[in-house]
Amino acid sequence: MYHDLKQYFWWSGLPQTQRRHDAIWVVVDRLTKSAHFLPIRKDYSVSRLAEIFQQEIVRLHDTPSAIVSDRDPRFASRFWKGLQKAWGTRLKFSTAFHP
Repeated sequence: MYHDLKQYFWWSGLPQTQRRHDAIWVVVDRLTKSAHFLPIRKDYSVSRLAEIFQQEIVRLHDTPSAIVSDRDPRFASRFWKGLQKAWGTRLKFSTAFHP
């Protein structure tokens, strides 16, 4: 079971696949260091990302107790915060980059 997750978006110039995926959503369990690499598209809505999260992470590992996320606007949205609250998941954000 994934208890404490860290999630990232990674889109450093990835070529588009046949299904038009152009980004990878990386979800890592902070305890076991196991990872899921989920092909996505940059233009996916927050609700579509929630569906993918439910299908690929929650279905396999149950609802996480905490998620540490980057400050991507999708994860800072009211919808995503409300969804995590409904699931009983603590949503934490990593610190912003300060050069």
